[in-house]
Amino acid sequence: MDSITHIALGACIGEAYFERGFGKKAMFWGALAQSVPDIDFVSGLWLNTPESLLAHRGFTHSLLFVVLIVPVLALVAERVHRPHNIHFRKWALFFLTSILLHLFIDGFNNYGIGWFEPFNHQRYSLNAIYVADPFFSVWPGIAFLMLLILSPFSPKRKYWWRMGILLPFLYLGYCIFNKISTDRSVRQIFQKQEIPHQRYFTTPAPLQNWLWYVVSGNDSGYYVGFHSVFDKREHIDFNFFPRNDSLLETVSDHEDVQKLIRFSRQFYTVEKWHDTLVFNDLRFGQIIGWDQPRQKFVFHYFLQHPDDNRLVVQRGRFEGWNLAVIKGLIRRIRGN
Repeated sequence: MDSITHIALGACIGEAYFERGFGKKAMFWGALAQSVPDIDFVSGLWLNTPESLLAHRGFTHSLLFVVLIVPVLALVAERVHRPHNIHFRKWALFFLTSILLHLFIDGFNNYGIGWFEPFNHQRYSLNAIYVADPFFSVWPGIAFLMLLILSPFSPKRKYWWRMGILLPFLYLGYCIFNKISTDRSVRQIFQKQEIPHQRYFTTPAPLQNWLWYVVSGNDSGYYVGFHSVFDKREHIDFNFFPRNDSLLETVSDHEDVQKLIRFSRQFYTVEKWHDTLVFNDLRFGQIIGWDQPRQKFVFHYFLQHPDDNRLVVQRGRFEGWNLAVIKGLIRRIRGN
């Protein structure tokens, strides 16, 4: 999830562990613990873009990293707050819970995380919730603000930290239900419409969990469409995008290209924009694709102009959005 959500959720967890009397210090440690795995962002200061893409949610999101960092954080917190009656084991359990929860939540996004780095480079992604879903984030956000306002000994604090933890995870459960239901429906649609599905995935369209982005295909190319959990017809209007591997022949031996292919997990296409080769990673969605089905993809990497690829994951995420696009998104969510 986004960093702000992790911070707010972490503050609620800190409050839950230490409760009344420890004050905002518990919130601070909770927010810090939830932020620690994301220190990998600093790798972008010295790595090029393909290397940085693989480094993000890599080792710092692994179980080995948890084993190494938890005792360090517990020791620091235990010494900072001396004298106190909080045992080292409680600090360790707190940091273990917080960081594992971060890894657990991030596994439900489409980016994927390396739980078993550095021994296994496979990325795991359950594709059940959008990386910035306000329906997940609003509850810990409200709880965080209330915990900041209330006095350290207020009996109302328990209500707010419970709400800040319980409601987002109830919503996550709902997202998992939608994911299972959507996958079941699209598999039937693949069969009915004779869509190749050697490889396929479904993931939520931006900012919600009712409209799903569907990609299916093989080495020749991919069919892309959208499916709403409220659709009445068992039909998806797919558009085919050829993979165009032949366009990579002149650069296929480049290390950066191999890293991009590995990062995309084979869900990529290649295009030529004027004189520039463009590598599309289909996993990150299509720019307002529910409104303009032939639009370009969110993740588009300029192979011959690597310096133009900063923020490659984010730059197309909300490109072209306006009031009409939002209304179109709502209409498509309502179903076909």
